[in-house]
Amino acid sequence: MNEQRMLLSKIKKYDFTLKELNLYLDTHPNCRQALTMFRKYRQLRENAVQEYARKYGPLTPEQADNDERWTWTDDPWPWERR
Repeated sequence: MNEQRMLLSKIKKYDFTLKELNLYLDTHPNCRQALTMFRKYRQLRENAVQEYARKYGPLTPEQADNDERWTWTDDPWPWERR
C-alpha cells in the first residue's frame, strides 16, 4: 500500500473512532475518559487531514484554499488521486 492510501486509511479509521466515541458520549456525557479520547482522535484526524491536503490535495471543499478561483472541481477528484 502506498503512502497516500495508508494516510487515507488512517483518516477513515479516525473517522470511525470519532463516530463511535460520539455515539458513546451521547449516552455517557460525563465520561471523562471518552471525552479525552474524543479530543485526542479529533486532533489526530485533523493532523492527518492537513498532511493529506498538503501532500495530495484537499479532501473537502473547505480545504480548497486558492484565493484566485474555486479549485475544488479541478481534476482529479480526491478519490481519483494516486
